Order: sequence, then structure tokens, then C-alpha cells
Amino acid sequence: MESHFFAYMYRLRYIERWSLMRNVVKENVAEHSFHVAILTHVLCTIANEVYGRQVPTDRIVSMALFHDATEVFTGDIPTPVKHHNPKILSNFREIEHLAAERLLDMVPDPLRPVYDSLIDTKQPDHAELKKYVKGADLLDAYLKCVTELSAGNREFATAKKQIEESIEQLNMPELKYFLQYMAPSLEKTLDELE
Repeated sequence: MESHFFAYMYRLRYIERWSLMRNVVKENVAEHSFHVAILTHVLCTIANEVYGRQVPTDRIVSMALFHDATEVFTGDIPTPVKHHNPKILSNFREIEHLAAERLLDMVPDPLRPVYDSLIDTKQPDHAELKKYVKGADLLDAYLKCVTELSAGNREFATAKKQIEESIEQLNMPELKYFLQYMAPSLEKTLDELE
């Protein structure tokens, strides 16, 4: 039986992010997924190497790669829309779950258990692991804001403040470490990096 799963995954590059805001640099969900995966990797590495934790980096990075897979059906719903009220958010979470089921129905049976645990948004057993993906997701949004502001786009000033508050609420020392030692260079020009 032919599987269309990866044909849909490759279409994530057509889903634009930050659709309600003027962007200097356009971004799509495929790019965002890559950035979240590498940020997840560094957060897990910081956790293990700096703070002596034993988080399963490979597993969490795999989760990050697929964290927005359902957006191939739902599109990228802007945060202010999703979080406008609890009913909208609840309905969106249900739509997200239905999109996950539709995607997973495309995965060949022998592979399904692997992708089921990466895509199904209602899997409760990964709460601690998902925290790293959530942290990386917020970090990518923060870095997008920094990039846009550095390019003179004031459109992202309020979003940056809101994301900083969300990052603070996660209370992850790994995020603080990244923001202190790695994030500042993302505000520099290429000449300044030289």
C-alpha cells in the first residue's frame, strides 16, 4: 500500500509562519521544525553536560522534528488566535489531534508505533521530555523576534516581550544558559561575527 506520509511532511515548507505580522525574513514550518530540532539538541546537551541530567537527547530531538507536523492540515494558527479564549484553544487541540490521527493513518503499520509516539499530541507519557521541545519552540520564536528587531522591524517588539515572559515561566536553567552564552551572537551582523 502506498504511503503519503512523507509527501505531506515535505509540504510543511509551504506553510508560512507569523502570518499576522510583517516579516523581513519569511519563515515556513519546515524551517522552524529544523530550528526547533537543533535548539532542542543544544538544550538537552546543556542539560546533560552542564547540569548533569540524563535526558534522552535523540528521543527528544525526534519529537522536535515532528512537533508541528499536524500543521500540514491545520496551517500555522497564530498564538493570539489560538489563545484568545479557552474554548478556542480546546477546540484547536481537538482539531490538532484529528490531524495527527489523519497523518498517522498514512504511516505503514510496521512503522506506526514509532511515529505514533512522535506525532500524537495526546500522548501523556512524555511531559518532562516535551518541556525541552516547548523550550526550544519558544527559543526559536524569541530568536525570530531578535532577528526581525535587528533588521529594524519593530513589528516584533511586543512579541519578544511576551515570549521572554513565557521563557521565564518555564524556569529552565538550560534556556537561561543558552540566552546568556549563545543567543547574543544572533543579534550580530556577519561582520561582527568575524
